[in-house]
Amino acid sequence: MISGGVEIKVNRLESIVEQIGEAVLTTTETIESLADRLDYLSMQVEAQGKQLQQQGHQIFALCDTLQNLAQSQDYTVQKLTQLTHTLDKLTSLMQRLDVEGAKIK
Repeated sequence: MISGGVEIKVNRLESIVEQIGEAVLTTTETIESLADRLDYLSMQVEAQGKQLQQQGHQIFALCDTLQNLAQSQDYTVQKLTQLTHTLDKLTSLMQRLDVEGAKIK
């Protein structure tokens, strides 16, 4: 009888140890799967960070180009203003010459 009781207890212990082993294996597999997912997410975040950095450089270059364009446009407007004044003076001079020429005739 004692031998039967011990055998039952040993069987129970074996069953418990087997269940613990299965739980440890399942936990290990879950942790490995989570680690793989974490690595994948980490790579995605790193790639997005690089994209953001590139976009930052592109935005900086675009701002620099826009500033140069604005300066060039300002210079062009100044030159056009000077040209307009010169043309106004020439037109005025030509009108005076026409008036004086008409007086002479």
